[in-house]
Formats: sequence, C-alpha cells, structure tokens
Amino acid sequence: MENFIFHNPVKILFGKNQIVQISQEVPKDKRVMIVYGGGSIIKTGVLQRVKDALENDVVFEFGGVEVNPHYETLMRAVDIVKSENIDFLLAVGGGSVIDGTKFIAAASKYQGDPWDIIKSYGSVVQEALPIGCVLTLAATGSEMNSVAVVTRTETKDKLFFDSKHIMPKFSVLEPEITFTLPKNQTANGVVDAFIHILEQYITYPANAKIQDRFAESLLNTLTEDGPKAIVNPDDYEARSNIMWCATMALNGMLSTGVPVDWATHMIGQEITGLYGLDHAQTLAIVMPALWTVCKADKSAKLAQYAASVWNIPAEDESVMADRAIECTIKFFETMGLKTHLSDYGLGEEIIPVVVEKLKEHGHINIGEKQKITAEVATEILKLAL
Repeated sequence: MENFIFHNPVKILFGKNQIVQISQEVPKDKRVMIVYGGGSIIKTGVLQRVKDALENDVVFEFGGVEVNPHYETLMRAVDIVKSENIDFLLAVGGGSVIDGTKFIAAASKYQGDPWDIIKSYGSVVQEALPIGCVLTLAATGSEMNSVAVVTRTETKDKLFFDSKHIMPKFSVLEPEITFTLPKNQTANGVVDAFIHILEQYITYPANAKIQDRFAESLLNTLTEDGPKAIVNPDDYEARSNIMWCATMALNGMLSTGVPVDWATHMIGQEITGLYGLDHAQTLAIVMPALWTVCKADKSAKLAQYAASVWNIPAEDESVMADRAIECTIKFFETMGLKTHLSDYGLGEEIIPVVVEKLKEHGHINIGEKQKITAEVATEILKLAL
C-alpha cells in the first residue's frame, strides 16, 4: 500500500426527513441562494421543504442548471451572487447542480477570469463561498468531495477542477427523494457510481486489502440493488444502499494508498463535451474497450474482480479477465445502457476529433501507468465503435 493522507470534513445527514435539519446547518440570517436544475424539485415539493427549513434566512433562487453544467449559465449565477451579496449557496439537485454550485462558489470569490479556475484545474482557487447540498440523484459523489466538472458550450470543453475550498459543509441524503426519478436517470446513476469504483480498483495490485474489499462490497451492492430500483422505484432499502454507495464511491476513501486510472473518464468526458451523450453512457462505452486494449496491465485485478464480484471460478488469469469484461458489459446493458458508439449514431469520424481534444487538454499519457497515448486512445475508440 502506498502512503496517503485522508481528510474529509463533509457532514452527512442521511435518511428520512433530513431536510428539516438544514435549519441547524445553515447559519441564521444568511443570504442564501438555492441552486437547482430543471424544476423537478418544484413538482415534488422538495424546493418548498428546503425553503421552509430556511425560514430564518433571506432566500434567493437560481434554477436552470443543465446536465453537464454550462459555464455560461453558471456565470449568470455568479453575477447574481455578487449583486445580491449572497453569502451561502445551497445546491438542491444531482451531481451537475452540485458541481455547478461549486464553480459558482469559487468564481464568486475569484478576482481574475473565472475560466482560469477550470484551466488551472482549481489551483488558483484560494477561497469560496460556503456550500450545502440536498442530493436528489445518487450518482457522482459530488456531495462529499472536492471536485467539480463544468462544460463550456462555446468551445465544447468539458473539464474538471479540484479544490479543498469547494468541499460542501454538509449534504442531506434522503433516499425517498430519488423514488420519482425516471428509470434512465436511476440507471445512469448506478452505472456512474459503479465506474467510479472501477476506476480506482481495476489497476494493478498494491496489497491494499481494505480498499479492495471495500470496493468489492460497493460493487456487489450496486449489482444487487441497481436492478431492484429499476423494477421497484419505491424500494427504500435499495435506494438507500445505492445512494450511500454512490457517495462512498468518490469521497476519497477508495483512492487512498492505491494507484488509480481515470482514463475512461478523460476520454468519456470529451465525447460528452463534443456530442452531448450522457456522462454514464460514455463511460459504459469506453471502459470495456479500454480494459480490452489494456488487459495485459490490468489482468490481475480483472481476475480478482471476476472472482470477488461475479463469482467466476478460478482459472487462467487472462480468461478470467475476459469473463470480467463480458460480465461488466452485460451489467451495463441490463441497466439499459449501450456499450458502443454506433448505438448512439456515432461512427469512426469522431475518433480524430475526440483524440484532438484529449491532446488540447493535455490528457495524453493517462491511466495508472501513463501508457494511454493518443495512439492508444485511438485504438480504444476504434474498438468502442
């Protein structure tokens, strides 16, 4: 196991009727902006519940944050924050809303060009407004980490930034809120969380038994309860396990002391930025192809994954790796996600465009061994056709 430092200060309020606890977490007499997405929280009554909990604060609203939040939209929110002297942000939504709120928090305090925050991957961020979250979609884990992803539609750039200053102060996780999600959003969330775990697990052995077994327990839970939530959306226990899995998948615990990959995300986010596919869709396309191309470096962990998650009997390591890839593809498709670019009407013509974006963003020599060059990325995308 490698050396590591782990610190996560986010307070989690999990379970039924936790929104009322916001009144204890947001300081009284604050000027609070609630940030949300398309308005489903209005129909479900979540927005009103949040506002009721903020009865001792001055409340503003900013809706319309997109899936893959747009820089241009977020900058309108920054203008309001500055003009209205907002001093606390409350994200009510899924990962995109939370990511967008994190950017608003940082950009509202930054004196230079806000795009510098993205270009520097967060290194220029020295302060940010405090943030709280009410999670409505279990997927990204953004409610308990320091990372945000923003898309600039003008240039079709989808990039992340990371800063300790944008860690939420608290996050409310009420599984019942997710009962009303459309099936495709539930499926995307499960697959997104599943792949977050795999990016930190399917690398090479580091004798990190705790991290490995923790990852395997999360993966097993998602394979068990993901399909249950699709069949029975009101299954509270399944929704609870999925929500906590998604949070634990990306709060830093799995990546402590181990090598991590993230190449699937680097390639997938370029496809989303350029062609608008859902984040989880691109990950489900890229990961099996990447594993196949990079199997020699990943075969030991793929075999371990085959045995521990898919109950594949011990045999030749290479054969077990192949079986693991097959089982993963089947799981994605069981959840309703396709695993080829052609399933979404995309062909070979996109490959040089995606690879050029990877080069533009410096995402070459990626992966746990920095072996995925532009040429290897091309090979992966060809296999993903």
